Amino acid sequence: MQTRTLGKYGPTVSALGLGCMGLSFGYGPAVDRRQGIALIREAFERGITFFDTAEAYGALNEEMLGEAVAPFRDRVVLATKFGFKNGDSKSGMDSRPERIRAVAETSLKHLRTDRIDLFYQHRVDPDVPMEDMAGTVKDLIAEGKVRHFGLSEAGVESIRRAHAVQSVAALQSEYSLWWREPQKAILPLCEELGIGFVPFSPLGKGFLTGKIDENTAFDKDDFRNIVPRFSPEARKANQALVDLLGRIAGERQATPAQIALAWLLAQKPWIVPIPGTTRLHRLEENLGAGNVELAPQDLERIDTALARIVIAGDRYPAHLQQRIGR
Repeated sequence: MQTRTLGKYGPTVSALGLGCMGLSFGYGPAVDRRQGIALIREAFERGITFFDTAEAYGALNEEMLGEAVAPFRDRVVLATKFGFKNGDSKSGMDSRPERIRAVAETSLKHLRTDRIDLFYQHRVDPDVPMEDMAGTVKDLIAEGKVRHFGLSEAGVESIRRAHAVQSVAALQSEYSLWWREPQKAILPLCEELGIGFVPFSPLGKGFLTGKIDENTAFDKDDFRNIVPRFSPEARKANQALVDLLGRIAGERQATPAQIALAWLLAQKPWIVPIPGTTRLHRLEENLGAGNVELAPQDLERIDTALARIVIAGDRYPAHLQQRIGR
């Protein structure tokens, strides 16, 4: 596994990380605790050193990660997040200084560690000045409880304001072949300020793997049930993108997922995607993307084809869309 450094200020991590959210949140019932721990340890054995969780994913998520990495804690980078009222993503934002400190202490316990390697604000809180939020994380860094500061789904102005108080090591936002919005303003800003970029949902919440079509049924608790881009009509319309990936993958003796991840890795050397999975064979498939090197002509071909494909459906329902880019 190759490594990458998250910008000028961030840690050095494996070129692909593991997003742990789906182990207990967002896509239906949680996996068995032992199964989750085993998957995380298998990821480490295969070279992954960057693991992502959050308070909002539930205590179990952080606890599984903490127990899993305990035998090799000093060899991995753990990222977690604060920013929701009572840790509930449905309850609105809360990045008051006292709340940030409370989350940090709880996360340290759940993760069985004495420091959080990368502490993100999960979503911008419009009621708390960025300077106050960033200042609190700066104090936690000075106290040795946090090593690096991150933001998630923040807009340009918020990033600049936070970065002026405490250097932002990484910005985590959605970025993939079917959501390229960060290319307009966010990636140029990250390059200007020396901020690493961590794409979540790099496989389009599973759609870019080619294993989902208009007839796929999701678990009743699966987040994708409320995402406009996952309506049956949108999935049918967006199949053109998956077909493109399938053709390129066939030529390269790879899978659509590997091409999608290889495309992200080719964009910038400070980009580190964090695909999530609950299955070992999917983990191994994702890691295979590191062996797929897209030539300039491959990237040009993909970009040309993308310009002709219109993606159907918003990536969030309206009430969640309001929380991003602020």
